[in-house]
Amino acid sequence: MSDKSDQKGPLVTALEAKLRIAFDPSSLEVLNESHLHAGHQPGFNGQGESHIRIRMVADHFTGMSRVNIHRAINEICSDELKAGLHALAIDVKGT
Repeated sequence: MSDKSDQKGPLVTALEAKLRIAFDPSSLEVLNESHLHAGHQPGFNGQGESHIRIRMVADHFTGMSRVNIHRAINEICSDELKAGLHALAIDVKGT
């Protein structure tokens, strides 16, 4: 059985595109980790794209504080967060 985080759904695909356009990263992974959270809330079976992890390296973030990096990424992902993205883990650094 393959790791469900390897399966790219529409949300992961859209976030990858938006992040590439906004930050031109040298490295980017957008992972669906929803399956890791099954049972954490009553009735949640881990399906869908509710928990996303972003791993990225980009010149854009060089010299930025962690807070400002998170703000920049949250701004890019704001539509998805408003539409129901429950959790966004951000592992990002500048080059």
